[in-house]
Amino acid sequence: MLRRVSLLVAVAMAILWSTSAFAGMNMREGLWEITTRMEIQGMPMQMPARKHTQCLTKKKVVPKGQNKEEDCKITDRKIRGNTVTWVIKCSGKDAMKAVGKTTYHGDRLEGTITVTSNDPEEGRMNMTTHISGRRIGKCRK
Repeated sequence: MLRRVSLLVAVAMAILWSTSAFAGMNMREGLWEITTRMEIQGMPMQMPARKHTQCLTKKKVVPKGQNKEEDCKITDRKIRGNTVTWVIKCSGKDAMKAVGKTTYHGDRLEGTITVTSNDPEEGRMNMTTHISGRRIGKCRK
């Protein structure tokens, strides 16, 4: 009986901790302008920065890229303070793994995404995307 009560208390504490992690994040929900700048290992020239807009909420805190990855799934997402980390795994012919980290500062964000892929022709490729963003208003419905 005491063991069962201890287990229930532990589960309740875990739920409260995870809920407070979301509530305590310094991130204003709304429409964000996200700027990404990609660096590819071994490539002498830099890719131009790209911008897009995205609605970010405390439930949807992972900034997405401009491409729609059909066979990709977020396999791990953690929030600690104002920082969100995640892992995305993509299957299919363009299989790859991405590890991301974003830190929110109210109306601003900054972070990186590191992508590792194994192309049959090119071999192993590493790319780092630098992310910055700013809140520009309310989400469009």
